[in-house]
Amino acid sequence: MKTLIKAAAAVVAALLLAVTALVGMVLIDDEARATEISDGGGGLRGVPAEFRPWILRASKECSERELTPALLAAQLYQESGFQTSRARATSDKGAQGPAQFIPATWATWGRDSDGNGEVSPWDIGDAVIAQGRMMCSLLKDAKSSGITGDPRALALAGYNAGWPAVLRFGGVPPASFAHGETYRYVRIILGLMPRFQGPGLFSVSGSGDGADAVRRAADRMGTPYAWGGGGPNGPGTGFCDGTNGYLNGRCSASSTVGFDCSSLVMYAYWPSLHLPRTAAVQYGATSNHAVSRENLKVGDLLFWSHGGSSSIYHVAMYAGDGNVIHAPRTGKTVSIVPLASAMPSSDYFGATRP
Repeated sequence: MKTLIKAAAAVVAALLLAVTALVGMVLIDDEARATEISDGGGGLRGVPAEFRPWILRASKECSERELTPALLAAQLYQESGFQTSRARATSDKGAQGPAQFIPATWATWGRDSDGNGEVSPWDIGDAVIAQGRMMCSLLKDAKSSGITGDPRALALAGYNAGWPAVLRFGGVPPASFAHGETYRYVRIILGLMPRFQGPGLFSVSGSGDGADAVRRAADRMGTPYAWGGGGPNGPGTGFCDGTNGYLNGRCSASSTVGFDCSSLVMYAYWPSLHLPRTAAVQYGATSNHAVSRENLKVGDLLFWSHGGSSSIYHVAMYAGDGNVIHAPRTGKTVSIVPLASAMPSSDYFGATRP
């Protein structure tokens, strides 16, 4: 979002308070494309895994139904191509980060949304939640303004050029304004939305610790797998042990923020039940409540082994309707898959109820 420069200094000052900066359309490079996911869910698909939970959260926190995950994703793609490096996500007008905030606007909308102790437009969580918060406010402005037209278009124009520009023109600024940048910005984003529109949000029926745990895990769909990574407080970087954590010959786990199979289960249940860290020990802690495959309930733990309880190598959670939710392996993301194909059927060891 390149800052609009007006002839009069007073107009510039007014716009700076409401404007992030204009940016041209950018394409995702090979590195970013390698982290895309396509499994959908939550009305979202095709975004880098590290952005997914924040986009879903930003949409969920807004009471305006127009702020869908696909709209936010299309806007982020247009703003920065999901770039997060300072070299690639800094505009020539000073806009910063994946959501391209200029400092004056960031001062209004920025918060420490990811809880890392820093308020930064370079933090994915901080940037995306601020983007959602600002867009939500602009949608409310659009609906209460009396201006006719798609409120999404009006809000996008306000994000791009500042709300005063929308009021000045009584709608999306025309192609003659700012060399058509705002006009094209709105059209491009609305046109990109189908690319990011995924299946509906995964829903879990029932109540209790098991159902709540699966819902908590489902909120992390799309989070990358990281061997040894993650814990009760959320995803984290992992490590390589000589055998596990490698992708294409390099240690992927040490630079990936994510979960492995047992840390996802630990995280999902932690608010109500403190399960141990590894799959084998989780089995040992819950094996006194064994469950047959025919009597599975949502939240039950399922285990796979190379032979005996001491060789358990994977754990997943039953998600209902013959499906499980799990963090499968390096190179994959938290996902919901059929139980029958989650892991080799010959390795299925049994299920327990925490």
